[in-house]
Amino acid sequence: MLTWLSRENLTFPPLERALREPNGLLAAGGDLSPERLVQAYRHGCFPWFQDGQPILWWSPDPRTVLPPQEVHVSHSLAKLIRQQRFRVTFDQDFAAVIEACAGPRSYTDGTWITTPMQAAYLELHRRGVAHSVEVWLGDELVGGLYGLAMGKLFFGESMFSRTDNASKVGFVTLTRHLNDWGFVLIDCQMPTQHLHSFGARSITREKFSRYLQLYLDQPNSANWVVA
Repeated sequence: MLTWLSRENLTFPPLERALREPNGLLAAGGDLSPERLVQAYRHGCFPWFQDGQPILWWSPDPRTVLPPQEVHVSHSLAKLIRQQRFRVTFDQDFAAVIEACAGPRSYTDGTWITTPMQAAYLELHRRGVAHSVEVWLGDELVGGLYGLAMGKLFFGESMFSRTDNASKVGFVTLTRHLNDWGFVLIDCQMPTQHLHSFGARSITREKFSRYLQLYLDQPNSANWVVA
């Protein structure tokens, strides 16, 4: 049975209780407070829901991940990065990045990055937990992504691109910095062809939980003002 969360209790049910269909649905309800969101990621789940739905919490099995040191960069993308056509920054305009990620997509009529979700992750950004990557063409923001950094793990949330390859350049730049900073894993959550082209792969929920246990509280050397 699906667990319904109260606003007063931040405890999530064991991941083993997540439903098989739909894959990974663990709980519903609660709120999007910073404390609950941090607890969710530490527990191994994340919020994902549409307008009009209750808050839904997911822990899919298998989980899509990518070790930053194993990212695959095509020859054409590597050449584009060397040309320095795009300028990449970190944490320069988190609000604009998450708003762009919430924008219309060709393959769907709605967005799961609702206004309350944007406000919640903006607060996590203010607290130094959520971070953004901005990709600029001149003075125009043409791509980017955002996610959460905890210990030696980065939890990717969403990306956008307004120009061909912009988000790819931002993602590869991020992976290279994460590798330099000692991060061991990027949580990509769900599989996509786009992520698999970079070398993302699936691991069991149990193995993902072990990563959480081992690396959530390990220090990293991140400097989010490097770019």
